[in-house]
Amino acid sequence: MSTRESTMTSQQTSQQTSQQTSRSRRGPLHRTLAGAAVTALALGVLAGCGDDGSDRADDPAPAGSTSSPGSTGPSEPTTSDEPAESPSVTTEPDPGETSTVPVYYVGDSPMGPRLYREFRRVSGDPALGAADMVAAGVPADPDYRAAFPVDGSFSSVRLDEQAGLIIAQVPDDRWADRPADMSRKQAELAVQALVYTVQGALQSRAPVQVVGEPGGPAVPMFGIDTDGGVANVDQLDVLALVSVTSPESGAEVSGTFTASGVASSFEATVPWEVRDSSGTVVLDGFSTAEGWMDRLYPWQSEVDVSGLAPGEYTFAAMTDDPSGGEGPGPFEDTKVISVG
Repeated sequence: MSTRESTMTSQQTSQQTSQQTSRSRRGPLHRTLAGAAVTALALGVLAGCGDDGSDRADDPAPAGSTSSPGSTGPSEPTTSDEPAESPSVTTEPDPGETSTVPVYYVGDSPMGPRLYREFRRVSGDPALGAADMVAAGVPADPDYRAAFPVDGSFSSVRLDEQAGLIIAQVPDDRWADRPADMSRKQAELAVQALVYTVQGALQSRAPVQVVGEPGGPAVPMFGIDTDGGVANVDQLDVLALVSVTSPESGAEVSGTFTASGVASSFEATVPWEVRDSSGTVVLDGFSTAEGWMDRLYPWQSEVDVSGLAPGEYTFAAMTDDPSGGEGPGPFEDTKVISVG
């Protein structure tokens, strides 16, 4: 497995400059060969990886994630691999408190449907609120869609430390069977949306087991057996390889703003663009993520829109494509923004 690349601010500036020069000198043959090498390495990574080997989820709660009633909008998530301390399973959540939780929705990609992450505000129990967002929530980004084909809510979601499981209780059997118009792959992705979401909310990589009553036996989700718990699939197999955390969809920006997210992109390079209403690129640049290949790593970049006329634009972050267009194409995540 690859080691994580830690990047200090001063080093990042130098690295971006050298990478920009290197990228401009690459010819088609170089990028084709590089693409072949990346494909081979990626296959090796996928063959050798299950989950991330950690008992803590890497969806740490954003700074200031717990707030008083009425607060709106998630804070920028921390880029540390060390998550916030796991909440106690015996503590009753304050129903008046709001928390910021990761919620995973489905979006399209060059490799088919993948999971994209949004940070959302929920009231009361964070894990239960996050699970309900997966089941019946509406994504903030119109490019995403809910993974569950049938709306509903969960009765409870808790971490059973003794059993080493996250227990999600359902009030009925509406999600037990796979609908006729739902493929096995779609069912697996829906279950993974739940798994990644509640693991992130509870900051635990414990497998997720679904039950119909407290202390009762496991029940299936969309025809998928959950007895013993469903583990998270490797990130590179199920998540979009680039995701934008900030700006959020519909954000108002001016001057210079900080764009951020997570990605696994060739040589840790994350290109970005600002496009006008006609789709014309009016600004571009790139960020250097903290790593690549084995999982998704945080990235961020300063974007100066002070020279743009007020109006609606689209911010897009992408993975670098070393194949020169011969592969399936880069992953991309876009957010509509309003420049003031």
